[in-house]
Amino acid sequence: MKSKLQHYGQPAESAAPGKENDQVAEEIQMFLRAVDSYPERFAKEPSLSFHRHLAHFFEALHAGPERH
Repeated sequence: MKSKLQHYGQPAESAAPGKENDQVAEEIQMFLRAVDSYPERFAKEPSLSFHRHLAHFFEALHAGPERH
């Protein structure tokens, strides 16, 4: 089990330095945008879960160069 834990927190060898931090920062910003926009969207679509709303933001993040 110790060997599994050693892999957590270690940067991937193929990742460029700083790139992981940029990705994490971008994901945090997307999460905060989702939190901010959810009440308005929920008012229009009461059956929409926050999980699905959040998934929309991350789908847009990983969609490619046309990021929202």
